[in-house]
Amino acid sequence: MQSINRDGIALAHHHTPGIGPTIVFLPGYASDMSGSKAVAIEAWARASGRACLRFDYAGCGESGGAFEAQTLASWRDDALAMVDRATEGPVVLVGSSMGGWIMLLVALARSERVVAMVGIAAAPDFTDWGFTPEQKSVLREQGRLEEPSIYSPEPTVTTRGFWESGEANRLMHGPIDLAIPTRLIHGQRDPDVPWEHSVKLADLIRSDDVQTVLVKDGDHRLSRPQDIALILNAIEDVSATP
Repeated sequence: MQSINRDGIALAHHHTPGIGPTIVFLPGYASDMSGSKAVAIEAWARASGRACLRFDYAGCGESGGAFEAQTLASWRDDALAMVDRATEGPVVLVGSSMGGWIMLLVALARSERVVAMVGIAAAPDFTDWGFTPEQKSVLREQGRLEEPSIYSPEPTVTTRGFWESGEANRLMHGPIDLAIPTRLIHGQRDPDVPWEHSVKLADLIRSDDVQTVLVKDGDHRLSRPQDIALILNAIEDVSATP
């Protein structure tokens, strides 16, 4: 494991050297680089001789920092630090759930480096549509929302700082000025992020080279063998070397 220091916080990452653009995996909310998709992508990259980077946001996994002190913008900055300091040359961003939102923000900020994107149940703007009015009121008034998670025995915690940061970085209100190959994969049985959001996102991204794959029996995680195969095919499609 390697690490870089950003604002006094050690950000853990694993870098696999290789040819072609570096494939950078961006985890979802409260997730980390040890998930099955990240590990499978790294294994494929290593077997293919491709460059790959997986990492943990501050407050997650093996990185330092307190989880509840982080925001969408700080995690975006973690991803930017990884692109700037842990990779060289062109990169392909692979964003899962919230990582799909960060993927878009990083691509806009580093348009000279990011050559393609793959979104997996991408969830841009989920601070808007992902919370009820009652939940938003709790965040405003109490500063913290804690809810049971179907993915972990620990509850999912959202802070007012994170929610406000998300609201300040919404993208789905107009065209997204990215003219790069993009693949969006979404399960139609996703209980967390409606698949229609990927269809709308495909329309907003300026590139003509955008393909949306809907998996009729797919859930939010999209981590079954057949789902992983779709993801790897999409990565290979957009990152093929000349």
